[in-house]
Amino acid sequence: MKEQDKNPIKIANREALIGVILVVFHFIWWFAFAYGLGKKEPAEYQYILGFPAWFFYSCIAGIIIMSILVFIIVKFFFTDLPFDDEEFEQS
Repeated sequence: MKEQDKNPIKIANREALIGVILVVFHFIWWFAFAYGLGKKEPAEYQYILGFPAWFFYSCIAGIIIMSILVFIIVKFFFTDLPFDDEEFEQS
């Protein structure tokens, strides 16, 4: 890791941006399936495991996919920073 990349503020900002991107992705996923597959007449719904398809994909599959994405992002892209009281220089 480069010396300028060790700044905790830059790391926190990058990780916060990644978090916001994940939230926006989750909202788009949920909205697209909830309102894209939802129809006005319940008799027209398709069902998956007893749930309407729009609910299954937006709520059940969505939370599974987001949990996997968050695990991967945290495991491979987030940095473990110490919580020491040491001062750091801002560049």
